[in-house]
This record gives sequence, C-alpha cells and structure tokens, in this order.
Amino acid sequence: MNPAAGDASAARTLFALARLLREGGAALQVEYSRDLADAGRIAREAAARGDTVLGVGGDGIVGGVGGALAGLDAEYGIVPAGRGNDFARQLGLPGGVTELAGLLLHGGSRPTDLIEVDGRAALGSVYAGVDALANLYANETRALKGRASYTFGAVRAFAFWKPVTYTITVDGQRLERRAYTVVAANSGYYGFGRRIAPDASVDDGLLDVVVIHHASRRLFTTVMKELETGAHVHRPQVEVLRCKEIRIEASRDLPYGCDGELPGRLPVNVRVLPGALRVIRP
Repeated sequence: MNPAAGDASAARTLFALARLLREGGAALQVEYSRDLADAGRIAREAAARGDTVLGVGGDGIVGGVGGALAGLDAEYGIVPAGRGNDFARQLGLPGGVTELAGLLLHGGSRPTDLIEVDGRAALGSVYAGVDALANLYANETRALKGRASYTFGAVRAFAFWKPVTYTITVDGQRLERRAYTVVAANSGYYGFGRRIAPDASVDDGLLDVVVIHHASRRLFTTVMKELETGAHVHRPQVEVLRCKEIRIEASRDLPYGCDGELPGRLPVNVRVLPGALRVIRP
C-alpha cells in the first residue's frame, strides 16, 4: 500500500476490505512501501511465497506493483484507492468495498497485457505532450484533489503550450506529426476517467496510438471535452493507429507520463507485453 495515496479514504478502504477478506477466510498481511522500488521488492517476495499480491493505491503504485510482477507466475489484485484509478476503471472493477472483496475472494484471474516502457513494465499508457505537462502540474497541486487537480493542470499546460513536431516510429514505420500529444495506450482511460482510446483492450496484444494533431485552440478545447465520451476519435484532427511497438521523439525537450507518474523525458520506447500478468478481474 502507498500510505500517501488519495486521502484518508484510502486507509478506510483498506481497513474495510481487510475485515471482509479475513471474514471470508483469507489471511492478509499489509506492507506500507517507501517508494515504487520498495513496493516492487515487497510484491516479488510475496509472489515467491505463492501469495496473491494486492496493489492498494492509485495508478502509480498499481502500475508499479503490477509491472514488478510482469512475467512471474503471480496472481494480482487491484484495490483502487488513489486519485485517478484509471486502470481499475478499464478493467471494470467494482467501486464498492463489499463487491470488490467478493471479486478478490471468489473471482478468477485472467492474462492481461502490460507495456514495457524503456525496459520497465507498466500497465496503462504512455503520453507525451500537453497531457504529460498537465500531469506534472496536477502532481504539484496539493490544494486540489482528483479530477479538479488534473483540470487545473490541463488549463495551465494548455495556456503555455508551444507547437511541437513529433517523430513516431510505429512498428518500424517512421511518421512525423505536428501535434498536441501522442498517447500509446494499453488502457483506454487516463487523466481521471478521460477516454483517450475508447477501443483499447488489455486482451488484444496491441497498443492504440492516439495522435491529437495541432489545430486551433478553440477546436483543441472541444476535443478535450470530447475525451469524456471518446467522441474525439471521430474527428479528422485525431489519428488512431495500432501497433506492437512505438518510439516517440519530439522537436523540443518534453516529459512523458506513464500510469500517473512522470518517469522521464523524450525520446521513449514502448512495446506491448501480451498476457504478461494474471489480474483478478471480472
């Protein structure tokens, strides 16, 4: 568990869930991690004992723990208790503690695609552009929570945005696009419930690459609103590609985001890891 995830409700979620799991006959050990590397170590040690591993927190720790288990014969359960919980949303995990406990106790695990990001396994998506800067500003905004923090970050990122030309190499094909953002998505959701890639699947062995081309500020604002439903993908200014591997470069220095974290700066290499993790899910 990430002790800093979400707010006080994260601890309440864990305590309520723990009671239900123990009443259902499960043994449960709670470990509070210092950072993502420590969480990965704890997860691998638990998997080596044959335990089911639960990642408790937001997309950052859920992705970090899941990535640490990539390729291992381990069963993974997700307890969404952070700000975004976008990967849990993609999987259709129940929001209620009682329903989640029932799933963890009695549900089955299914092979689930992961992504490899510059040699590190992760779950959801990699994004570079306005959205990565929005992620950066949202993480810096402690006065706001959840979607409000991301909305503030997006407004700030958009206000100071300068055009960028991306070079994207999609399964070996090199393309250049003047765009606001490039997203390589395993999960269809990011940014606190926004449907950036509505047709993405964690079972198809492919990445959905969404490129939002440079356009007028008014049109871009409209496209951002359409992320709520996924309707943006029908606009000619939005390009959707599918691939197994992608490299993203940019004409100026930009950070990239992954699972709610900001692990580095462009360029970045991303590839899909088909069925690399057994996740308990509907």
